[in-house]
Amino acid sequence: LRTAVMLANARVCDEAAQHAELYGMGTTIVAAAVETSVLTICSAGDSRAYLIRSGSMRQLTKDDSWVQAALDRGVLEEGQARNHVMRNIITKAVGAEDELEPRIVEEEMQDGDLCLLCTDGLHGMLADAEILAIIRASAPDLQQTVDNLVAAANSNGGHDNVTVLLLRCLSADHTA
Repeated sequence: LRTAVMLANARVCDEAAQHAELYGMGTTIVAAAVETSVLTICSAGDSRAYLIRSGSMRQLTKDDSWVQAALDRGVLEEGQARNHVMRNIITKAVGAEDELEPRIVEEEMQDGDLCLLCTDGLHGMLADAEILAIIRASAPDLQQTVDNLVAAANSNGGHDNVTVLLLRCLSADHTA
């Protein structure tokens, strides 16, 4: 995953260097791979991965953003971050700089676990508790859950693109 993201970064940078109208383009990324029962997440920017286990949800990734850095330093409190004027300032993205070191997270999956990958079009429009409530309400049907999450984000304003992917661990060595 790390190599794939680094190659994508090089490709985006090359395209921007060859075409002046593409200067400054970039994108966030969150990607997942599962081998046996190990979930590997690779990310850059503020697209996120969450683990849903036993009815609770935990963010696996850490945003590469000005607001997250301010939270980490104690400059902002959690309540201030959600609506902060600089919440969309990304500090790391595919295509932003020639060199990119994406974050890698590994997590042991258990039967029944869900992994949610999403853009800020979802987590920026819905609080984590709202996301979890929608997942709990429609969890058996992954496609319906994704549709419900996208619809809720759009009805809350839909100010950004909404990308949502759900993975379910069916057994310790099989994910759908």
